[in-house]
Amino acid sequence: MANDSVITEKNFKRLSDYSLQINWWLLKPIGAWPSLSSISRLEKIISFILIFICYCLILSTVIPATLFIILEDESLYMKLKVLGPLGQWFIGTLNYTWLLLHSKSIQRCMEHVQKDWRIVTRSEDQQMMLKNAKYGRYVAASCAIFMHTSVLYNCVVTALITVIIEDGNETRIIHNLPCPVYNKIIPVDTNPTNKIFLVAQFISGFIVTSATVGAFGMTAVFAAHACGQLNVVMTWITEFVNQSRDPNKNLYFTEIGVIVKHHLRVLSLIERIEDLINEICFVELFKSTLVLCMLGYYILMDWGSHDIQTLATHFMILVSMSMNIFVACYIGEILTQQCRKVGEVVYMTNWYYLRSKDIQDLILIISRSSVVFKLTAGKIIHMSMYTFGDVMKTAFAYLNILRQTM
Repeated sequence: MANDSVITEKNFKRLSDYSLQINWWLLKPIGAWPSLSSISRLEKIISFILIFICYCLILSTVIPATLFIILEDESLYMKLKVLGPLGQWFIGTLNYTWLLLHSKSIQRCMEHVQKDWRIVTRSEDQQMMLKNAKYGRYVAASCAIFMHTSVLYNCVVTALITVIIEDGNETRIIHNLPCPVYNKIIPVDTNPTNKIFLVAQFISGFIVTSATVGAFGMTAVFAAHACGQLNVVMTWITEFVNQSRDPNKNLYFTEIGVIVKHHLRVLSLIERIEDLINEICFVELFKSTLVLCMLGYYILMDWGSHDIQTLATHFMILVSMSMNIFVACYIGEILTQQCRKVGEVVYMTNWYYLRSKDIQDLILIISRSSVVFKLTAGKIIHMSMYTFGDVMKTAFAYLNILRQTM
């Protein structure tokens, strides 16, 4: 397509970074932001130190809580209360590891997005891309606000509950921990150990939440960008067909070649997104089923004991978890629909006015669009709104079994 405006390299950078800014804020402090090959040695060292510190903080929460469930002589109900937060921390650790292992793949997707902003230079097309970039940014920001607020609120409410311990002439006031610790190995009923572990769990909660939100926020941004590119392709197709009826124009074949090439470029980005996130979607489906079931159980128990503060905390986490898996399923649904829509747009144009060769070129686009693109969980489950419904039904089915057996 013709260039209607001249855009500087600075504007290219600003536009391509706009949608990724929220994810940069989340992932950079925990060392999970994909590193460029041109970064300095000092930046690499700082990133390595951040990753080491983050893993130490996460493991200081996960390992003692796991030992608490296995070794502590507590009731089954108490162990189930620990299982929910521990599952959140454990899956968050997997998400963090996934981000680090797939940093190169994420970087390639980011470079693809940056190149698209250089390829598409018409102002009206860029406005369409910017609209989708704002949508991806909004989704990432919403997930971050919901998840961080609910996890922080849970940690604060739990920490505000204090226990008075009398040991001879000494009286100690300690705080409850968001994730209980096996006390026979680590004496968290003493100061300053109690406060150290409390701070460590606050920070590790931020790390695992940022990793989860960052992973799905990145997916939302890439998917929104792909939808914007498909909208651009559909606009170009409509313009090509309409302009082809003007006998004074002679460059139709060149233009349809540009359209086909860009369409294939968008589909290649969607394939990259699928290869990138299918593993984390599978883990997220498993986590959501488990955690939603456990949260429902906690809410039922808190409802009976009229514990309003804890009830509100668990309800907030339930909403944020449901929103997280909803976003993943909604992204998969929208991408599948948009890929199909390209072929429908071609068919609904006035293609019958074109020359037979131009019609054959459009048939190739329809044929390519008929191949259904799906975002999957582990290459097994199609991420769609039906999947979201199945996750909710399965979680509450397990909740019903748990409620009847306890």
